[in-house]
Amino acid sequence: MSIEHHTAELPAVRLHYLLAGHGPALLLLHGWPQSSHEWRLLIPELAKRYRVIAPDLRGLGDSGRPVGGYDKMTIAGDLRVLLREKLGITQTAVVGHDWGGAVAYALAAQDRALVTRLAILDMLLPGVELPGLGPDALSSYWHFGFHGVRDLPEMLVAGRERAYISWFFQNFAYNPRAITEADVDEYARCLAQPGALRAGFEYYRAAGQDAVDFAAAARERLAIPVLALGGERSIGAAVRLCMEQVANDVRGGVIERCGHWIAEEQPQALRDALLAFLGEA
Repeated sequence: MSIEHHTAELPAVRLHYLLAGHGPALLLLHGWPQSSHEWRLLIPELAKRYRVIAPDLRGLGDSGRPVGGYDKMTIAGDLRVLLREKLGITQTAVVGHDWGGAVAYALAAQDRALVTRLAILDMLLPGVELPGLGPDALSSYWHFGFHGVRDLPEMLVAGRERAYISWFFQNFAYNPRAITEADVDEYARCLAQPGALRAGFEYYRAAGQDAVDFAAAARERLAIPVLALGGERSIGAAVRLCMEQVANDVRGGVIERCGHWIAEEQPQALRDALLAFLGEA
């Protein structure tokens, strides 16, 4: 399977993205501290049936790093331009993990004609009230507060990018060996580039604006089918609970023997779940 690397110059940002396969469009959105490399184990199989587009989101991977614009509605706007104006895509299914899941929801909420199906992997939406957990369940994760502090994380992590993200891959995984040393090298390469740490932490600093935007967007529930999956050793069933607050047709559950990094820890289980979900269309 040939995977092509492309770069699109958008009005607000330069985006690097991967293209593979033919068929209905399928957009894959990675999280932090990752890049489109996150989808390496899934693209060859998904591209047998779909035209897969896997961008590096604004500020991450090999994409550009503007000073601002890290609220998820703005990042979703980048993708609207990429899909509609650069690639001529008018409808797509979307899969998003971690912050990519928040961007995926933002895209579905702001362009309801574009997104036909939505899959959210191990992410809760800021500002969405969860029964028994409230509207700020993400605050229980220590790194959300740390990353949200201006300048301090950059000062402490600069020059130690690989060691820092290795902690997350080891401690947020069910199987700490699921992400190889070579994969960590690739993610660290991207984060060591000028401005990359700042851009990545800006995803967290924008969470307050995301909460406002998502609370407003949730007033009009999504009508499209939604697949919500959480890792057994991570957010778990709360992912589906979250999406049930913003969409009418939600299915999914928990991926067993899996932590936060679903696409890399359990690629076969995720592939099967996605193909079954997408194949309903």
